[in-house]
Amino acid sequence: MKKKVRIGMVGAGWMCKSHVNAYTTAYRLYGEQIGEPVFKIIMDVNEDVSKKAAETFGFEEWTTNWLDIIQSDEVDIVDIVTPNAFHYEIAKAALLHGKNVYCEKPLSLSAEESNELARIAKEKGVLNYVAFNNVMNPATEYIKQLVASGKLGKIMRFDGRYDQDMLLDPSIPITWRHLVKQAGSGALGDLGSHLLSVSQYIMGDIESVNAVSKIYLPERPVKAGATEMGQVETEDYMAFTAVYESGAIGQLSTSRVGTGRKNYLAFEIQGTLGTATFNLERLNEVNVYFHNEESTHRGFRNVLLGPEHGDYGIFQPASGINISFNDMKVIEAAKVLDAFTNHAEYVCDFEFGAKIDTCIQAILASAETGQWEKVKEGSTSVCL
Repeated sequence: MKKKVRIGMVGAGWMCKSHVNAYTTAYRLYGEQIGEPVFKIIMDVNEDVSKKAAETFGFEEWTTNWLDIIQSDEVDIVDIVTPNAFHYEIAKAALLHGKNVYCEKPLSLSAEESNELARIAKEKGVLNYVAFNNVMNPATEYIKQLVASGKLGKIMRFDGRYDQDMLLDPSIPITWRHLVKQAGSGALGDLGSHLLSVSQYIMGDIESVNAVSKIYLPERPVKAGATEMGQVETEDYMAFTAVYESGAIGQLSTSRVGTGRKNYLAFEIQGTLGTATFNLERLNEVNVYFHNEESTHRGFRNVLLGPEHGDYGIFQPASGINISFNDMKVIEAAKVLDAFTNHAEYVCDFEFGAKIDTCIQAILASAETGQWEKVKEGSTSVCL
C-alpha cells in the first residue's frame, strides 16, 4: 500500500511553485514506492496570497502563521521556501517539534546557526534536507564517479565559476538580496553556494580560503521607476582561492553582473591522468580528456548524458535526449520523498548545508580582512 507524505509549505512564492511541481512530477515518474505527496497546508504572511496559492497548487488548507504548520499533526514534512533570513527560526522550531524538514538553501545566515541546526537534526533523528539541486545533476554524479574511480588520477585543481547577468541593469530596484541582514551575502550566497555545493560533493572539504569581493553597482532605486536611491550592501562579485584538505587547489568566482552569462555554472577538474569539464548552460554534456591514451588520439571528447548517468534514465530512455534544469529539482524532491518513505540515504543533509555556510562565512571574512582564513566548523561569527 502506498504511503502518503503530507507536506506543509512555508512560503508561497516562486520556489513554492517549483517544489510543488517537483513533488508532483517525482511521484509520477518514480512511482508510488517513494510515497505520494499530499499538499496539506500552505503559509504566506499575506492572506490573499496564501489563499490563492492553496487554490492554485491544491493545498487543503492555508494559513498566515507558520507555527500552524509546525504544530499540525497532519504534516509530515515542513518545506521551507521563504527568503533566507527566516530559514533558521522556522527550521529550528520545526526540528525541536520533531518535524522532518526540507529547506531551501541557505540553512541560515551564519555558520553558527547552520551548525546548530545540523546538530539538532542529528539529535532528533529526523529527515533534514537542504536544497542544493545542482548536486542532483546527472552530470555532477558522473564527474564525481570519474574522480572517485581514479580515472582522472590525483586531482590537482578545481576551477569553477557561477555567473549570471540578472542584476546588470542598474534600474533594477533594491530587494532583500541586496541587504546583509536579509540575504547574508550577495552573489556568493545566491549563486556561489551552488558552485560550492558541487565542489563539496565532488572534491570534499575546503581547508582555507583567500577572497576578494566587489560591489559594482553600489546604489539602486528604492523601487521601480524611483529616483530615490538605496545603498547596496551585498557583493556583486566574489572570487577566491581555496586549498582543499586533499591538497588540491581551487580557483572559484561568482558574479550576478556577469555580462552575457545567463546561467553559467561551469567548472573544470584537472587530475594527473585526465580532466573533466561541465557548463550548466549545456546541461546534458560533459567533456573529458584522458592523458593515458595514445598521443595520436588524445583530445577532449564530448559525452552526451544518458541512462547510465545518475537519474537521467528516469526522464529519457536514450542518450542525447535533453533533460531540463527543472528535472534536477524533480530528482531532489524524489530523494526527499524516498528518504521519508523508505529511509533511503541522501547527500544534502543539514551537515552538508552547514559546511557550505561555514565556507561562505570564511570567504566573506577573507574578503573583508584581505587575508587567508581557515574554514572552521562551528564558527560563531555572523555572515557580514
